[in-house]
Amino acid sequence: MMQFLAKAGLAAMLTAGTLAGTVAPAAAQLNIIIGDQDRDAPRDYRRPAPGYDRPGYDRRPRGCDPRLAEDMARDYGFRRARVVDVTPRRVIVQGWTRRGPGEMSFGNVRGCPALRR
Repeated sequence: MMQFLAKAGLAAMLTAGTLAGTVAPAAAQLNIIIGDQDRDAPRDYRRPAPGYDRPGYDRRPRGCDPRLAEDMARDYGFRRARVVDVTPRRVIVQGWTRRGPGEMSFGNVRGCPALRR
């Protein structure tokens, strides 16, 4: 009798888990739009981006900011980090780690992705 109750309880738990698993994805297909957003209107790509006409707005894309590269190197554990070279592709930062002098390279694109430690 105990084996029957154990198997029936296990079957009930599996059934409840299966039903809960199918109800959650069905409820996730609800779209809520707040405000006046016309999604069908085509975007005018000929117009410049907002802020394009501000004074001091640079029209060419920017690369990695050397100060950001130094800050990121400090986050990786470098002490006395300083930028030693900036090329069109890389920003090289040197500093001191626990093991001694070290060098780190960042990509010269927006966000300064780490290339090599």
